[in-house]
Amino acid sequence: MRRQIPILITTIAGLVFAISYFIPHDPFGESESIFGDWITIVQAFAVWLGALNLLKISFEKISSKSADWPYAAIIVVSLMGTLAVGFYDGYSGMAQDPQISFRDPGTNFDWLYRFIYTPLSATMFSMLAFFVASASYRAFRARNVQATLLLIAGFFVMGGRVPLFDMMISPITDFPVFSWFADWIMTYPNTAGQRAIMIGIALGIMSSSLRIILGIERSHIGGGSG
Repeated sequence: MRRQIPILITTIAGLVFAISYFIPHDPFGESESIFGDWITIVQAFAVWLGALNLLKISFEKISSKSADWPYAAIIVVSLMGTLAVGFYDGYSGMAQDPQISFRDPGTNFDWLYRFIYTPLSATMFSMLAFFVASASYRAFRARNVQATLLLIAGFFVMGGRVPLFDMMISPITDFPVFSWFADWIMTYPNTAGQRAIMIGIALGIMSSSLRIILGIERSHIGGGSG
């Protein structure tokens, strides 16, 4: 029963959502709304479950002095500090000004978000730029026909986004070759590739959903494929 009941709930919820998409009327429309409310409630509990699991894993690393345990300590301090500030602001009832300025950052939680979290996020994305450049260098090697086409397309797309390329070639062609070719690549080949990928993703989602609804895939309840 520990597995049959979750499978039954998953099957009923999946069928209700699937049928209500094609028949958005009662009783399926009302059932979809009820299930949507329950999903929101479960998600709220899942957030706390994820936070408690993160604390559990971090405390285990700290107590065992495993590799990178100082980072686990930073995670615990940051999480607890953010929770404390958020609960304090909510308890004190500080009004949040919708027109937050540099001199008036709003609540203490707003200050943490704008002046600590946002700069750290910008730093991480700045570091990712170097990894993207390294990956691009490896991907743009003309080792075969596909890699050569990727190299040519990337050259024109990047060149079309920089006005300097068109300025250099405009005295010869009197036409923005790079900008036009970049727009053509992004409008036609890129769009066609994205649509093909989206169709493949949609078919994969349908296949996975049917396996879960029919009870064939049971990984969400701790089991494999049945």
